[in-house]
Amino acid sequence: MRRVICATIAGSDPSGGAGLQTDLRVFTLLGAFGQTVITALTVQNSLGVKDWMAVPADMVKAQLEALFEDLPPMAIKTGMLANASIIKAIAEVLRDHLVPLVIDPVMLAKSGDPLLEEEAVSALISELFPLATVITPNLPEAEFILKEKITDVREALEKLKKLGPKAVIIKGGHRKDEKATDYLYDGRDIFTFSARRIEGKIGHGTGCTFSAAITVGLAKDLSLPEATKIAKDFVTLGLEAARLAPLGKGISPLDHLVHYDRLVEAPKILRELEEAAEFFCSHEVRPLIPEVQSNLAFALPLAKTHEEVAAFPGRIVGLGAGARPVGCPKFGASRHIANVVLAAMQFDPQRRAAMNIRFSEELLRKAKELGFSLGEFSRAEEPQDVKAKEGSTLAWGVTKVCKDLGFVPDFIADRGEVGKEPMIRILGKTPLEVVNKALKLL
Repeated sequence: MRRVICATIAGSDPSGGAGLQTDLRVFTLLGAFGQTVITALTVQNSLGVKDWMAVPADMVKAQLEALFEDLPPMAIKTGMLANASIIKAIAEVLRDHLVPLVIDPVMLAKSGDPLLEEEAVSALISELFPLATVITPNLPEAEFILKEKITDVREALEKLKKLGPKAVIIKGGHRKDEKATDYLYDGRDIFTFSARRIEGKIGHGTGCTFSAAITVGLAKDLSLPEATKIAKDFVTLGLEAARLAPLGKGISPLDHLVHYDRLVEAPKILRELEEAAEFFCSHEVRPLIPEVQSNLAFALPLAKTHEEVAAFPGRIVGLGAGARPVGCPKFGASRHIANVVLAAMQFDPQRRAAMNIRFSEELLRKAKELGFSLGEFSRAEEPQDVKAKEGSTLAWGVTKVCKDLGFVPDFIADRGEVGKEPMIRILGKTPLEVVNKALKLL
């Protein structure tokens, strides 16, 4: 197997929230063998940068030369470069080894502390920008480089492109828009990458994470837009996980390990679905099975797409007095039940499992007697633009119920309409929890 090798030329963050420690973590999680060229030692944590010391330029150069002598990287990123001497030393080596180069023009830490000597900025522009595949400044960094306030993003992209890089990304996290949008300009086209803005005292190491993820994509021969999309999604998920469980006392770093959790969780999710379905079908559950049959779903942590929700491709069908699942559970197997789970997770990320059962007033009455929470939506209230969009009714209905109640209930009733069978959906944290709720209705 051909291993992807990526190198980071950056400073060390002993807290692990940014710098080369973050870069290595991202490389590994995205399947690359990571290498480091250390440019500076910093004393920092989530509260800020307390001190830093640059590595001698000749030592930085020697580290980089050693990489190309033995295990040459397929793509390189730069982070904190500290001073002009280091920048010039790096440029000397890279002019002889033209590999994809991602420059994260690190000038300030998230806390606002300076990480680049002021006179080094001109060296960064003149020495390294012309060698770059892409530069990835955030809005304040782009304004610092251009020495002007940015009011027109396209104009700013064009000005930065004229400084020498093949492409430019301006990260939009500092803008006050509803969505966090990054802009990629390759000299011809502008590509935009948007994600829901995630508020909170989070974001230490965001730029390092983003540029490191792009580096892996380029090393894997992806196009720059493809690599940028992967990086955007990687950052967004890490920010969302950090918001739910922040690290440190200051500005929390991204929770990269949510990506590891999802890798580990995927086979467990499929196994738990199989076990829960087997347990459900070991009972006389035919009275719970609707005409369109049932399904049982379980989502990856912080899932956002149908492909991140597993279910049974052939559903769970009635058989005699019981039922049986058709096929083995697979991710992306059912958009309908996935829509229910994804909508519920917007209100409670722990409610990752769902099941549909037959609608009846008797089942609803029993659920209420057992102390379960109930919600209901009417398709008569569904807006026409939602109704016209295939497959959007369930997401709308679950969202409406959760908004009205202020929480995700155990059961959601849907009385259907002409051509649409009425249904009860059960929600829970795990498939077994959902199945147990259903079985209590028998």
